[in-house]
Amino acid sequence: MEEKNVNSGQKRSLINKSIQSIGEIGKIPPQAVDIEEAVLGAMLLERNAVNDAIDILEPESFYKMEHQKIYAAIKDLFGHSENIDILSVTEKLRKKGELQLVGGPGFIASLTNRVASAAHVEYHARIISEKYILRSLIEVSSEVIKNAYDETKDVFNVLNEAEDGLFKIAEGNLKKGYSGVKELVKEATDEIEAASKNKDGVSGVPTGFTDLDRLTSGWQKSDMIVLAARPGMGKTAFVLSMARNSAIEFGQATAIFSLEMSNVQLVKRMMAMETGISSEKLRKGFTDPEDWEKLHSRLSNLTDAPIFIDDTPALSIFELRAKCRRMKMQHDIQLVIIDYLQLMTAGTKGGNREQEISTISRSIKEIAKEINVPIIALSQLSRSVETRGGDKRPMLSDLRESGAIEQDADMVVFIYRPEYYGLDQDENGLPTEGIGEIIVAKHRNGSLDTVRLKFIKELTRFDNLDAFDTMDYGTSFVPNKDFDNSSDTITLGSKMNDDDIPLGNNLDDIPF
Repeated sequence: MEEKNVNSGQKRSLINKSIQSIGEIGKIPPQAVDIEEAVLGAMLLERNAVNDAIDILEPESFYKMEHQKIYAAIKDLFGHSENIDILSVTEKLRKKGELQLVGGPGFIASLTNRVASAAHVEYHARIISEKYILRSLIEVSSEVIKNAYDETKDVFNVLNEAEDGLFKIAEGNLKKGYSGVKELVKEATDEIEAASKNKDGVSGVPTGFTDLDRLTSGWQKSDMIVLAARPGMGKTAFVLSMARNSAIEFGQATAIFSLEMSNVQLVKRMMAMETGISSEKLRKGFTDPEDWEKLHSRLSNLTDAPIFIDDTPALSIFELRAKCRRMKMQHDIQLVIIDYLQLMTAGTKGGNREQEISTISRSIKEIAKEINVPIIALSQLSRSVETRGGDKRPMLSDLRESGAIEQDADMVVFIYRPEYYGLDQDENGLPTEGIGEIIVAKHRNGSLDTVRLKFIKELTRFDNLDAFDTMDYGTSFVPNKDFDNSSDTITLGSKMNDDDIPLGNNLDDIPF
C-alpha cells in the first residue's frame, strides 16, 4: 500500500507541475474516472464489450494508473484469445506482480458493480479517448510554451516539435473505421460514372502524354508511383514536363519536393520548356532583344500555374507529411512529386540503410492514402544495369537499396533512352535518337507496356511523338531552329551517384 501511495504522489506532482507550467493553477486535467470504471466493468462482464472498445482505447487512454494496468491485462488476454473475466484478469495481474498495485482482487471485482450492461460501452470508450486527447494537447502545449520561453532553442526546431507533437496525437487517436459494401459500391459507381464522362478515358491526374494517359488512365488517387532510372536518363526532366502539363493544361495543383536541385534551378528548367530558349542560354544569359522578348512573352502560363516547389534538403518523412497536409488544405494539391526518394531521411535512429528506405517507402504510401492524391517518388537504379550486357534495359530487380520500394509501389515506371548507351536503333529497327521510353514494369491495377516519347535535350523536356512536329512552344518556337547549338553542351550523370560524375564539369547541364 505504501508503494501505491508513492506512485500516486508522484502522479499528482507531475500533474501539478504540468498545470503550473501553463498558468492554469486550480484546474485538473480532463478526466472521466467513473466512465473508465464502467467501461472496465463492462469488459469484465461481456466479451462483446471488449470487441467494441479494444480498437478505440490504449492503456494510456485511461486517467488512473490502476485503470491503465487493468486494461493492459485485458488487452493482453484478448491478444492471446483467452477468456476475459474477473478471475482471468486477476490472475494475469498477479503474474505480472501488479495485483496489489491496482487495489487487489476486491477492487477488480467491484468494477462489475459500476455498470448494469455493456450496451453503451463504445460510446463511453470514445468519451475516455476524447479526454485523453485533451490531456495530450495540454501536455504538448505545456512543452511548446516552455520551449518558446527558452531563448536558446531554435525557433524552427520549436515549431517542428510542436507540429510533431500534434500530429502524433492525431495519428494515435483518429482511426478510420470500416465501411459497408453498400456505401462502397455507390462510391465506386459514382467514380465509374464520372470516368465515363471523360472522352479521353482519363479518370486520374493527366500527364499530358497521350499514350501514357491511355495506358494508366492518369495517375490515380492514393497511388504511390515509383519513377526509376540511371543518372542522366531524364527523371527530373520527365516529371517537370509532366508537372507542367498537369498544372498548365489541366489545372491540377502540383507539389514538387526537390531534395537535390534548388527551386530556382527547377524553375529555370521549366522556363526553358515553356519558352523554347535552351537551358544553355538561360544559364549563361543573353543580350539579344529578341530573346528577352521571347522570354517575357511566353512565361504568362508558367507564372500563373498552380505549381508549388519545396527544396528543403534531407527532407524527413515527418516533414513531408506535414507539408503535404498543409498544401492539401491550402491549395488542394492533386499531385505530389518527390525528387528523389533516396535523399530522404526516416527521422529514426538505429537500423541500416535498407530498413530506413523501407520505412520511407512505406510512409510515402501511407501519406498518399491519407491525403488521397498520387505521389510520384523518383528513385535510383543500382549500377548492375551498367554491368549487364545487351541493351541495358532496366528491370524491377535493379531498384536500389530495398525490395520494399517495389512492394509498396502501385506502379513502377522506368525511363530508358537507348541512345545514352550508343544504340542508334531499337529491336524493331526504329531510330532511337531523341527517343525516351517510358516502361511501365509494375501496374497493380492495369496492364504493362512501353510508351515512346520525344526527348528534347536542349530544353530537357519530354513530349508526345505525334505532337512534336506541330507543337507550339510558347508562340512561335520551332524545334531545332531556335536552339543555340553553338555551345559545347554535354550530358552528365546525376549527383545521385557522386562517383559517376567526371570532375570539372558543370552540373547545371545534367538532364537528370
